[in-house]
Parts: sequence; structure tokens; C-alpha cells
Amino acid sequence: MSSTHPPSRASDGERDRAIDELRDRAVEGRISHDTFVGRVDQALRARNRYELDELVADLPRRPTFRQRLTDAVSSASEFTIRLRSAWRRPRLPRLALPDDDRLRYVVGRGSACDLVLSDLTVSRVHAELRREGDGDWLLVDLGSLNGTRLNGWRLVGPAKVRSGDEISFGDCGFLLSSGQPSL
Repeated sequence: MSSTHPPSRASDGERDRAIDELRDRAVEGRISHDTFVGRVDQALRARNRYELDELVADLPRRPTFRQRLTDAVSSASEFTIRLRSAWRRPRLPRLALPDDDRLRYVVGRGSACDLVLSDLTVSRVHAELRREGDGDWLLVDLGSLNGTRLNGWRLVGPAKVRSGDEISFGDCGFLLSSGQPSL
């Protein structure tokens, strides 16, 4: 005669552990709120340990210490790579905003320009720096083929510039500074 014992009844502690496990996975975003609510209801109605084990059996495992350590090292490596590439980025030459009385400085490849750039990405008459009545400077693209950029954005109209701005004419980039004219 074989005796089969009914599965042992789930204790309140086992029920609480299963619900805690479900809660942790919901907080981590590994299961949806609806799944969490449904499984908590099932945990409260579970009659034995087997039913509780089934509720958490398919949950994604928590990362091990080794996995967390590997992820941390990977993040640190990624940061150092980004930092290294930032330091290797070429330093832009300075372009001093003129402090004389002229109101207009033309930039381009043509010999009649005030600032002549020999780069082939620069148009013959590429852009101009225009002084306004209040002393502020405007950067204006003059219909160049490769565009004029201010702080990475291509100009579509006149834009105010000041010391510290990055400007580029085609592929020629500069960091604006105030001081003696370099044009």
C-alpha cells in the first residue's frame, strides 16, 4: 500500500516571501503592475508551497554579484573612453572679435575677404561678422555651400555671437574670444 501525502500547507512566512519577491520584481520593472496584482491574489489563495513556487518560478533572476561587478566595470570603462575621446578632440584655434571701429568683416576663401581661409569647404565669400549699434556682433552666412555653424547649429539667419561661442565656416572651426583683432 503506497501512501501519498498531500502537499504541505503554505505557511504565512512562505506566502510573505513570495509576495516580497513579486513586489521586488515589480519595483525593478521586470513584471507589470497587472501581473503583480494577479500573482499577489494567487499567492494569498495558494494552498501549498508548490503553488507559491510556481508564482515566482518564471521571474527573471536578480543579477548576481559577479554580473553587477561586470556591469560596473563596463560603465567605468565606457566613461573613460568618452573622457579620453573628449580630450583627444582637436582644440579649436581662437578667433578674436575685433575691437576697432569697422562694422563689417567678411570671411571667405577669396583674396578680397578680411579673414581669408584657404580650406576648400569655405566659399569665396562665405560669411560676415557684423557689429550692431550696441556693440554686439552678428554672424551672417552669405549663402555658402557648406554652411556656417554657431555652437554646432547651422545658421539659417543672422545670429548674435559672443566670446566663448564655437563658430565654423565649412570645416574650419574657431573659438570666439574678445581681444585684439585677428582678422
